[in-house]
Amino acid sequence: MILMSSRLIYQLTAAAAGKIPLEIVFFTLLLRMPSFLEMILPLSLFIAILLAYGRLYAESEMTVLTATGFSSGKLLGYTLLPAGIITLLVAFFSLYLSPLGAQKMEDLYRKQATMTEFELLVPGRFQSTAKGSRVTYTEGLSADKSQMNNVFIADGNTILLAQTGTQKVNPDTGSRFLELHNGKRFDITPGQLDAEILDFELYGVKIADEQEERRKIKKEAIPTVELFGNDSQRHVSQLQWRFSLIIMVPICAMIAFPLSKVNPRQGRFARLFPAIILFMMYITLLISLRGMLSKGDISPAIGMWWVHGVYATIGLGLLFIPEWNRRRKIRSL
Repeated sequence: MILMSSRLIYQLTAAAAGKIPLEIVFFTLLLRMPSFLEMILPLSLFIAILLAYGRLYAESEMTVLTATGFSSGKLLGYTLLPAGIITLLVAFFSLYLSPLGAQKMEDLYRKQATMTEFELLVPGRFQSTAKGSRVTYTEGLSADKSQMNNVFIADGNTILLAQTGTQKVNPDTGSRFLELHNGKRFDITPGQLDAEILDFELYGVKIADEQEERRKIKKEAIPTVELFGNDSQRHVSQLQWRFSLIIMVPICAMIAFPLSKVNPRQGRFARLFPAIILFMMYITLLISLRGMLSKGDISPAIGMWWVHGVYATIGLGLLFIPEWNRRRKIRSL
């Protein structure tokens, strides 16, 4: 709910600013749901193990289970069953559903990019766009709202008049350009009476760069199959990130299991805060390394794998070192 609420606020703000139509706000939230869940499910499993087993330890129920011959190894085996299910779900979201949702969003943004500003224009009314720096007026719009007729644009000290205006989108960069046909350009200097006048048949000007949000979605929209065998930094970072989310689930379960062991006097929440800090460091490292991989700052051979190795070592240490110490003390007696 926190992630969805913050995302909804962002989308509504963009819609209020005229960057996206209001009609697609909730649809985009639905398409982003898998990418939210692939991040939330590992954390949810991690906290669930800490709270569930922490309560058993705090209320001495785990002591009773141990006394009746229920070993920690057997309990760990039961724990890995739901962890395996969560791992499969995260794999489905990360490798298939999230890229599919990003593809749908990319198609939606591509279609919407050709209508932005034109779609929001009302014929016969002066409207401010581009954060108030440009004022646009059109006498009429075509039926599909792809062409303006009798256009007036005031952009700073420049005034443009044209018979028609159309919008073009560069398919490679995603930048949008306004093309004006058969008109005049007036360059006015404040405080002076003279003006520079330019007649043109075709006049083009960039009106918007591709949004960072769309660049991110385009990278996430690449199907997993296409990422294999591609040596580009962007593809390698995306592939390692998707598999990292899957690998993280069993490692988190392995770490949470020993951390849930608390003294009855401590209470079930004794280790919750440091455990969550440990998890947040894990995910933060992965996110940072994804950015570094994408920029080529680190070798793909190292990539994110060393983080999983470190945390797997921590989990194994938490599992086996206490048992090793216990047996060593028994032998010393």
